[in-house]
Amino acid sequence: MSPSSDDLQAEIEARLAASEPDVEVLLAEVAPNGTLRLFIDHPEGVTLDLCERISGHLNDYRDRYSLEVSSPGQDRPLTKPQHYSRYLGRHARVRLREARDGHRSVTGELVGASDRDVTIAAQEGVVTIPYEQIARSNLVPGD
Repeated sequence: MSPSSDDLQAEIEARLAASEPDVEVLLAEVAPNGTLRLFIDHPEGVTLDLCERISGHLNDYRDRYSLEVSSPGQDRPLTKPQHYSRYLGRHARVRLREARDGHRSVTGELVGASDRDVTIAAQEGVVTIPYEQIARSNLVPGD
């Protein structure tokens, strides 16, 4: 049985902590085609050289997956409470694990974030969503 995305991300974060302590693993996911995708960030930005170094540190994962390492881009994934706090005032799209009021996603301005939930000012109104109900979320480019 393969590890969950959360377990895989924790394993990769632990491995990189010693060799690349300033690198933040924003998201580690296995795509349906068997590609392990890593989105990383660094205080000084993500360069091709950094992506290559990270790939080298994780070379043994190539036995099980194709490996892609990249910067978060403008539609940066939000995976931890501190990500939501850091981007208050920006727009995000939050996809839910289960439909809520007939919708599987909420898009709007991030107006609040705690250790338990995030608050979004959406077109439908202000919505507070517990993190455990979030399947995936990312910033919306353009603001």
